[in-house]
Amino acid sequence: MPVFKQYIGSSCRWGIWKADETVEELLALLPHKEKYEADICGFTANSRKLERLAVRVLLYKMLGEEKEIGYRSSGKPYLADGSASISISHTKGYVAVLLGGPEKEVGIDVECYGERVRKVAHKFVREDESVSWYKGTETWSLLLHWSAKETMFKCMNTSDVDFRKHLHILPFTVEEQGVFSAVEYRTAEKRNFRIHYYLFPDLFDVKSVIIIFPTVL
Repeated sequence: MPVFKQYIGSSCRWGIWKADETVEELLALLPHKEKYEADICGFTANSRKLERLAVRVLLYKMLGEEKEIGYRSSGKPYLADGSASISISHTKGYVAVLLGGPEKEVGIDVECYGERVRKVAHKFVREDESVSWYKGTETWSLLLHWSAKETMFKCMNTSDVDFRKHLHILPFTVEEQGVFSAVEYRTAEKRNFRIHYYLFPDLFDVKSVIIIFPTVL
């Protein structure tokens, strides 16, 4: 289906796509079909092929031109022509792409609402962090804490990051969309972040899609 959410700001832009097409349908949306067929031939799982192609389709729809995505040894994606920085996330058929300035570290995370996060919260929520209630549950807040730390990690480009020890989310009240602050203690710079988030309720077959990205201060 077409990009169903897209944001264009002064410093970044992002889009999100629900990949409910077949492999052939996604290939038909891309120029140079043969190149992308070769790109996915190494994947055996159909879900991985769909994710890979959906990201390329989303990027093509966002920019109106074809861009080649490469991957560093760490797995971090980049645009081969260096025209922008890029971050990619996917979950349960959704893919999200964030583009920033060429020299800017960016990160994005998309999550579907689910209760499993409660079982692992002790691994990433600090004792001095505040988990709030929204729609009668703490789950939303926990998901935002997890997603925020995931995007901070992507921006830091640093190894051996402990989400509980090194990343700190400052108190905030969960709303349908908003911004909150965070800080990392892993690097000498101890950088501050502004975390931007959006909750999209009742989309398709999931209770909500959460999309989140940070601004490094």
